[in-house]
Amino acid sequence: MCFQLTLMESATASLFNIGQKKKRTAPETCGGLLAWDGSIMSSRYSIGGEVHPEPAVELTEVAIELDGEDTMSRRSMSFRSDCDEANSHRLLRGGRPPYPHSYSPRQMEVLTAVCDTILPSIDFDLYKRRADPEAPLAAEESLRTFFATSASMAGTPQHIAGFISERMKHPLLGLLRMALFLLSTWYGTFICCGWLSVGSEFPYFRKFSDVELHKREAILRSWSSSYFAILRQLFNALKFLTLLTFFTQAHVDGFSSVILRQVDQKNENPSWAALGYCGPDPEFKNRKKRPEHRQGKDGDCAEYGPLHGAVIDMESAEDGDVAASLRNSGFSVTIHRRTRSGKTVANIMKKLKGKGGECDDVDPAVTIRCDAVVVGSGSGGGVVAGEIAKAGYKVIVLEKGRYYARKTLSLLEGPTLDQMYEGGGVVATDDLGILVLAGSTVGGGSAINWSASIRTPEHVRKEWSEKNGLELFGSEAYTEALDSVCDRMGVQAKPLRLEEESLNSSVVRKGCLELGYPVSDIPRNSPSDHSCGWCCFGCKDGKKKGTQETWLVDAVESGNGAIISGARALKIVGVKQKNRARKKAAGILFQRANKEKDVVYFIESKVTIVACGALNTPVLLRKSGLRNPHIGRNLKLHPVQMAWGYFPEAETNNRSYEGGIMTAMSTVAANFSTTGYGAIIQTPALHPGMFSVLLPWVSGVDAKERMSRFSRTAHVFALARDRGSGVVDLPRSLSYQLAKEDEESLGNGLEKVLRILAAAGAEEIGTHHVGGERINVKRASYNEFERFVARSKERGVRGLSTPLCSAHQMGSCRMGVNPEESVVDERGESWEVEGLYLADASVLPGALGVNPMVTIMAVAHCTSKVVVDVLKRKKRTQ
Repeated sequence: MCFQLTLMESATASLFNIGQKKKRTAPETCGGLLAWDGSIMSSRYSIGGEVHPEPAVELTEVAIELDGEDTMSRRSMSFRSDCDEANSHRLLRGGRPPYPHSYSPRQMEVLTAVCDTILPSIDFDLYKRRADPEAPLAAEESLRTFFATSASMAGTPQHIAGFISERMKHPLLGLLRMALFLLSTWYGTFICCGWLSVGSEFPYFRKFSDVELHKREAILRSWSSSYFAILRQLFNALKFLTLLTFFTQAHVDGFSSVILRQVDQKNENPSWAALGYCGPDPEFKNRKKRPEHRQGKDGDCAEYGPLHGAVIDMESAEDGDVAASLRNSGFSVTIHRRTRSGKTVANIMKKLKGKGGECDDVDPAVTIRCDAVVVGSGSGGGVVAGEIAKAGYKVIVLEKGRYYARKTLSLLEGPTLDQMYEGGGVVATDDLGILVLAGSTVGGGSAINWSASIRTPEHVRKEWSEKNGLELFGSEAYTEALDSVCDRMGVQAKPLRLEEESLNSSVVRKGCLELGYPVSDIPRNSPSDHSCGWCCFGCKDGKKKGTQETWLVDAVESGNGAIISGARALKIVGVKQKNRARKKAAGILFQRANKEKDVVYFIESKVTIVACGALNTPVLLRKSGLRNPHIGRNLKLHPVQMAWGYFPEAETNNRSYEGGIMTAMSTVAANFSTTGYGAIIQTPALHPGMFSVLLPWVSGVDAKERMSRFSRTAHVFALARDRGSGVVDLPRSLSYQLAKEDEESLGNGLEKVLRILAAAGAEEIGTHHVGGERINVKRASYNEFERFVARSKERGVRGLSTPLCSAHQMGSCRMGVNPEESVVDERGESWEVEGLYLADASVLPGALGVNPMVTIMAVAHCTSKVVVDVLKRKKRTQ
């Protein structure tokens, strides 16, 4: 195999022209990549301060710089269609080119050096000899390739730069850009890295990319535990982006994309085989290869999902197509003719202003009329829309994400995070202390959740009813709502067979039984024969009953509902009322989600329901002029701390990512019968990308060694019912303050998790603490084990010492009995605007302590009854 040299635009282009306008024969910062001979790339790796040559690594594609830019020319890209993935939506396929970026060559040089410090090229045989001189050197070729592949050889720096420039929004992005500039200079490197960056020979002061690899590793380790928070944040950001990008780049089809990209004949991520990871579900891939699945009809709902053909996609449809589709569904649509000045002849906003309306600075080109508009299609919005439509009222659902289901899924981690998760799967608190995952697709979180469908705990209902004064949660109507939503989703809790349960869940079950801890089966909104480990990327066969398989289908099939995807809500239009302080909601202004300057649409409705989720609902309310001080506050995150155990052999043959994601849980540390505030113990869905960012990084060798055990490493987490809270104002800010009691709950939960892992038979266990401490359970004495558990429990999680995660966000527009303490009343109606209802996780009074999906749905079900009654009254008075 030799280099495929692709010239783009200029025959005199140079390879990675870093810093100067001159030809270079090799990137100087790619993990010691020093030699370029036209066919192979050689490199060096340092262990213990010694530099050793590495075997040449074969590469199949090189990107050549174009006139001083290190981005690839899109004009020279050729589309490659892979038959195995031909039916996946183009945005969910692998092999996409990096987003364009605006980073300078000097900054890219530093970013490349950092990436190759985190994931360097390593001589596997040398590593094995140093780790165990007597061990045989035989190893799978995939392991050798994995260890020999550096981050830059997989095009990781270019993908990171593009993602940061085009997709990522965070208040610390300026810090990252400034750090890359400083590290490209000798003085900035000395300021950030200290004496570790100083060489023994002239010139003594050097830029970061000229520092030896083993010293760069020491620098990153010093940042990870630095006294200065800004350096800890810089380390965490660079580690997260490098590892996530490297392990989620899936080269399946689409564009021939990445720079210095190493691929195999199957066009898969080169690391997967070494990790024991198969990529997308093999059964799903094999199903797509069958001819009958390659030639499905456009209207075949079993193939493409029940909403296929019913969702109006704003990102691909023309304005006339949108209007025609809505008219065909029975909605009144007016396209306003514009004058030469660009204004519409019939300016609907001026008419509203005459009635006391606002937003007269916006001139919508299209007006759509309906009974109710719902912003958001997730657990709350989907339920409300379905119930209102079934009652006979015309409903339009706006969703900023797109519709992906069944055959159009790819089950690839990277593209799915990018397209189906909020912020491309990279949303974090301002201090980077908590990684936040939320759905952003038709179906919202219910489309990508892990099937857990847990009813509101009785102690929570009692607290909210009695302490918060919300009679709803103690009522029979709420119990009926819980029954209704669970029946609609087919919720059941039958245990899976051992071979169908994930390694993670089987570890929890076995460990709890060994220790006498309580353990129970988790109710799920999928049948008992559904044991898919890829449901976090969408359900491949529709057996998991999120709103995109249930209530949204009800809305469309009733003939009263329409779903518009790729639509970004701009503002809630309010109309002043005579002799009344409260405004009245008149509808929603929206436009295409992927265009800042585009045609504006106006949905004129009798009732407006906002269900954008706890992260986005407060943002829309603020943009619409609402001033309630509680908007965006009281955010609860259910912080999660994980621990891991290595199981080289186990009773189940399932690997860590296979089988039912979350089927067993323990309440041993939950305090349900006392305070109600503690931590439950459950299991996550971790594919290579998310797995890698959570593990501690202490060196490139250690990182690759840990990742090589991916498929037999089980993770278990403790989820705290948090007393602490945060403030959300995306994309500008997402702050969160962990309470001392929450830290104690996580510590108690972590102690139980470590004991469960050990009791289940783990050979080695560890936490995600930045120090990377772990213990071999088989060799450790009783006292050594107890000391390890005690240290892990008492260590704490502050100061970015341990990564925390959140998959549940709630309470940012909480429900209450008066406007001094809340944003909406217990009917879900805004205190400020009449006819404006909220129906999502933001209205929950506080943290639940368990998965909130069923609770959100039940609250939304109750709100839908209120809205239907309002519409009935309006109809009678017309």
